[in-house]
Amino acid sequence: MTLNNLNMNKKHIPSVATLILFSFFLILNSCKNEVKEPVEKEVEKTVYASDVIPFFDDWKLILGDGSNAGIANNFENKDFFYTVNDGNSDWVVFKTPNGGDTHGTSNNTRTELAQTKKWYPKTANDELTATLKVMNVSATGDARVAASHAVVVGQIHSADAFENEPLKIFYKKFPGHTKGSVFWHYEINTAGDDNSKRWDYSSAVWGNDFAVVGDSVNTYPEEPKDGIALGEEFSYEVKVEKGIMTLNFSSEGHETKTFTKNLLESEYTTTEDIPEQTQKLFVPIGQDGVERKSAYAGEGCFFKLGAYNQTNGKSPEVNRNWCSGAETHNGDIQKQYADGNYAEVWFKKGSISISEDAVSNEGYFTKND
Repeated sequence: MTLNNLNMNKKHIPSVATLILFSFFLILNSCKNEVKEPVEKEVEKTVYASDVIPFFDDWKLILGDGSNAGIANNFENKDFFYTVNDGNSDWVVFKTPNGGDTHGTSNNTRTELAQTKKWYPKTANDELTATLKVMNVSATGDARVAASHAVVVGQIHSADAFENEPLKIFYKKFPGHTKGSVFWHYEINTAGDDNSKRWDYSSAVWGNDFAVVGDSVNTYPEEPKDGIALGEEFSYEVKVEKGIMTLNFSSEGHETKTFTKNLLESEYTTTEDIPEQTQKLFVPIGQDGVERKSAYAGEGCFFKLGAYNQTNGKSPEVNRNWCSGAETHNGDIQKQYADGNYAEVWFKKGSISISEDAVSNEGYFTKND
């Protein structure tokens, strides 16, 4: 090969730098043409109430608009029933306004579970437990009305006859107070045909009972020293066995309290048996009945749990114990929520034990839905 030919061939041999640049171009172009898989966004999983407390097969859920949502597994309603996490635990929220459509014949709204079966006190071996905290009670209401600023967080209800209530567990806090009261009620199962004469007897757990009210519309009694604050946890256990109701209440930093009540034999069968508390609250407004001797014997009873708002917009002139005259914004739920005219209760734990003699409670829902 001549020198000229060799030089000519050298002209056609790429330099090392050219090869490197060419390789880099190929790699870069390959990356541009590579089809990238789309990145799927992680969808946040809804935590349902039935994930937090898995006992919803035993209940139907009544909402704060009066509707029956049925068995509430994998269910939520952002106005009334949903879950929250407070940074430590998941909670089930029951929320209901002062005014709106109600369930059955009640004057009060509720977001509340009602047991699908009923049982009979004489043969009962039934139990309900719950751990909860009350987050809000109505900002308005006549302070002279015993039910103002209160919510019922657990019940035993009769499904038969007058459908009275041998148990209601209350929380009540007046505006401006840090601490509220927990108390429970026994409602007589009225003798005779005139159930309008029924009345409740209230027992204090922590703080005051139902009878402690304000002297005027906007003046409040002294704040209870041993009360429960909004957002403070407490627990209750309700057991009915062979006609005897036993109640246990506990809360960290508070004395544990236990009560018992016979549901088969009344202690209020004559006018002389009417307690002083009742004479103060109920007798002046004509609720001065007596109870049938066998109390709740023979009637199917069932548990309830949730937020049964005791504050409503009805005039206190109708009933000075139960009609609060509170703000309802003509039933506008969102306006009531915006200015504190609602009840809100959070539950962290709950359990229910049902005796073998329990039967369907469908008749109650048929009558009241």
